[in-house]
Amino acid sequence: MQVVIIEDEKKAARNLVNIIKEIDDTITILAVIESVERGIEWFRKHEIPDLIFSDIQLSDGVSFLIFQEVRINAPIIFCTAFDEYLMQAFDTNAISYLLKPIDREQINAALDKYSSMQEVFQAKTPLEKMGTLISQLNYQYKSSLLINYGDKIIPIKIENIACFYWEETRLLIITGNNQQFYYNSSLDEIQKQLNPDLFYRGNRQFIINRTFVTGAERYFTRRLIAKLSVDTPEKIIISKEKSSAFLEWLSNQS
Repeated sequence: MQVVIIEDEKKAARNLVNIIKEIDDTITILAVIESVERGIEWFRKHEIPDLIFSDIQLSDGVSFLIFQEVRINAPIIFCTAFDEYLMQAFDTNAISYLLKPIDREQINAALDKYSSMQEVFQAKTPLEKMGTLISQLNYQYKSSLLINYGDKIIPIKIENIACFYWEETRLLIITGNNQQFYYNSSLDEIQKQLNPDLFYRGNRQFIINRTFVTGAERYFTRRLIAKLSVDTPEKIIISKEKSSAFLEWLSNQS
């Protein structure tokens, strides 16, 4: 995923970059833009990123001026110290409005929300959507993975994998009998190869197999914790934005 940050305070920009990288180090920060003038210039010369984090009050005006001058169809997460711009922000492509000081939990929730809303920002014609649907119907999801384990190559059936966990810089597989293996892939790439009826992207760290889901528990601020029948490195927290979709997915078990 490619991200642009619009922020004129160096300390705030640096903090935001660090938090984003802590959450997902595969995210590429294309630019940190500190003014309206430079923002207009940058967006006119470069391709639109996947996501924008934007402060509102910049040194030479408000960031809304950028979006008025340049057509930008990317979703925007606003990060500001003022709540007075809330309604104006949602006249743009805003998906979240975060009040400073920004912390890791806020950014993580906003990124989860972005993931759940990605299709909204994929501008496809009806013909392109039909082509995508046909491709998905014809697509053969993975039935097994080959794991390098020492000098051995071990086949593991997908249905026996309880979850995939992104562990800082590598992908960990946890099987239904609590075996653990590392696999050379990213969470985004492996998600494309999995049947969504069986596997669910719980958050930016976990993809879980419904076969091994034993239930869910309510958590702070209307979030959920998905419970598996195997041990996991950390709690599987489902954001409040994704909790309804998760419960619907869980209720559709055959």
